Amino acid sequence: MSLYESKTEVPFESVDAIDDVLLELGVEGWSLLQDVIVRRAWLLGIFVEESEALARWDELQPLLAGIEVAPAKPEVRLLPDQDWRDSYKAHFKASQFGRLHWVPVWEREKFQPATGEAVIWLDPGLAFGTGNHETTRLCCERLVVLADKAGAKIGDWRVIDAGCGSGILALSAAKLGFKRVAGFDNDPEAVRVSEENAELNGLVGAVEFFEGDLVSGFAGGRQAEVVLANIQADVLMRFVNELTKAVAPGGALVLSGILAIELEQVRGVFAAVVPKWKIESRVMGEWSDLALTRTI
Repeated sequence: MSLYESKTEVPFESVDAIDDVLLELGVEGWSLLQDVIVRRAWLLGIFVEESEALARWDELQPLLAGIEVAPAKPEVRLLPDQDWRDSYKAHFKASQFGRLHWVPVWEREKFQPATGEAVIWLDPGLAFGTGNHETTRLCCERLVVLADKAGAKIGDWRVIDAGCGSGILALSAAKLGFKRVAGFDNDPEAVRVSEENAELNGLVGAVEFFEGDLVSGFAGGRQAEVVLANIQADVLMRFVNELTKAVAPGGALVLSGILAIELEQVRGVFAAVVPKWKIESRVMGEWSDLALTRTI
């Protein structure tokens, strides 16, 4: 089968604005590929006919008109014999976070982790990306540290991934040894993709994925020793009470999706609600995180 690739490089600083357009307006057929190390990104579409590729760009272009630095018109080329699968491979490489590896699925046969190391297999063909964004990486680095801190108690510690997206953080927790892991998202498509990723990684049933928001997801006083929330800053601040109440005594709340310029505002909101908790933060590129430890 022959397919057509429509692809253009986009300014790295415009990625989030473009992603918002694709998600909020439900635009299908397009993906954003990012390499956060070299800070480059591409808008990519795969279509059955060349005419469809051109028409879909004509539909998308007006939706991107309000973005400060909009992408240029894509180049369209023929991808015979399903070579489109290989077009992803140039943009996704294996990543390591301590003893945890995120590895593209096409490297499965040749990648050999060392003893005691864990692997999450990533398929860029599935929706919601592959965790290549700074915010997801910041959360994962915190998660690995918390797994090591849990030590022999890791099987008893609970983990909740609020707004799980592709499920990559919840599945990483399961691979690291946490036995009581849940992830929820208010988008049913995210839950479906998370379950597909669980199957890809041999983790069916290891994580409880369900549809929920930052109220229903914590219903019944649900708590965990590790609560992860990689969600945009305004949402985090709006649900500060729900997020902090979900942290069990001695537990940790890891927040990301926070632009570096928003960090102090978010810190202030959470510090006002839980003034005695320990708060740490880091910055990666334009993004940042907050790690709050419940001390009482």
